[in-house]
Amino acid sequence: DHIKGLRQLAERYPYMDLTRVGIFGHSGGGFASTKAIFTYPEFYKVAVSSAGNHDQRGYLAGWGELYNGLQDGDNFSAQANPSLASGLKGNLLLVAGDMDDNVHMAMTMQVIDALIKADKDFDMLILPNRNHAFSRDVYFIRKLWDYFVLHLLGAQPPEGYAINPKDVPPLELRF
Repeated sequence: DHIKGLRQLAERYPYMDLTRVGIFGHSGGGFASTKAIFTYPEFYKVAVSSAGNHDQRGYLAGWGELYNGLQDGDNFSAQANPSLASGLKGNLLLVAGDMDDNVHMAMTMQVIDALIKADKDFDMLILPNRNHAFSRDVYFIRKLWDYFVLHLLGAQPPEGYAINPKDVPPLELRF
């Protein structure tokens, strides 16, 4: 649906360059952005995926069941990002906080192991002393922006650019 939506937008806004599409996600979005670049490598050229719950069998049951139904035998296998790692063709930055108390860093390590076994190039960033909420961390935000500038724009990011923490809006939790 995202690809179809972007193609429709490009018809309306011809300045959009669909040969340089990147995707970012954190947590469930980290799972989705990784799956997107593995599954649709002809469309997504760059992904930054942070704190991804890359295999629903290792995360909260209710989350996986929402999309895959009750676990029955091996019906969750198709959703697991490690099993899709051989599809990577673009640039992928995997990010994890070593103190993540929601999505264990082992989820990211399983994807890394699969990428190594598939002989795929990727980048990784481990953020020490960061829990699951590191997506508002100014260092992480700069690295995320730098990755897109480098791999989509083809430009060198500004050296030593500092983001003022006061410019980062607080995380709003909505229930």
